[in-house]
Amino acid sequence: MHVELPEKRYYGIGEVARAFDVNTSLLRFWEKEFDILQPKKNAKGNRKFTPEDIKNLELIYHLVKERGFTLEGAKIHLKENKKPTMDNFVIIRKLETVKAELLKIKEQL
Repeated sequence: MHVELPEKRYYGIGEVARAFDVNTSLLRFWEKEFDILQPKKNAKGNRKFTPEDIKNLELIYHLVKERGFTLEGAKIHLKENKKPTMDNFVIIRKLETVKAELLKIKEQL
């Protein structure tokens, strides 16, 4: 899944939920379950996700929704393989973006 969000410093929970096509309650649940996900909260308690939080959410979404990990399995995977998983994940996402752009160019030809 490729998440398309405008480049901003902070994203609201509703905006992030729409980008991932999930409920806001799932994002709040994942926030409690995964230590790597820690959005900032303003004085009213509204969550503000940074671009780093979005990357972590993409990784969690990939593990749980796309690869079918259980929550416990995803937690263990993240703890044991933090750096290699993030590097591979970033590379795969960049390649998917390049592929999508190439397919657009191919259609225009």
